[in-house]
Amino acid sequence: MDDKLYMLLLGCKPQGRHTEQHDIFFGIGTSLKDLIPGILEFWPGAGKIHIDAWREVTAVEGYTIKVKPRGSRHTDANGLRLFFVNLGGYKENDFEEYHYKCLSVAPDTAKAIQQAKAQVFWKHSISPHIDDKYGIDVDDIFEIEEVLAPQAKEQYTLIIEKTEISTPDELHPGYLKLSKLN
Repeated sequence: MDDKLYMLLLGCKPQGRHTEQHDIFFGIGTSLKDLIPGILEFWPGAGKIHIDAWREVTAVEGYTIKVKPRGSRHTDANGLRLFFVNLGGYKENDFEEYHYKCLSVAPDTAKAIQQAKAQVFWKHSISPHIDDKYGIDVDDIFEIEEVLAPQAKEQYTLIIEKTEISTPDELHPGYLKLSKLN
């Protein structure tokens, strides 16, 4: 079986908190079960962690995403990188900050942010954060290879290739206990 890149929305209610907390986890493995040790190391002291949504990352914006062993022969000279972008915004008269999490293929952070600003999120009556009127506030942006666990960074690299035919990744929303992973 080939190694795959996974994006998970983790949830838990740490001791002393009043509401469920969330974070995004990126990991590499052949299955979700392979990710459990990395998940537990990623969020120490979190208590009972569960998965609220996940996807196997294979296609983003007309590009295929492949995981290859570091040092293997491959042709990845296009200078593109895979970014995770967390956009934030508000609805009038709603006591909540909404977030839209997306992936972007771009040569740099600035281009990834520009692409994220065009996402569907802003078309759903949500007012984006404004930073001194300079534009939409991006709550977080990370290059995926930088947020992988140290062992995964040492072992793997991501190959990004343009494709004419791209099937969107299947999203899997819903509560999933780590103990239920096979």
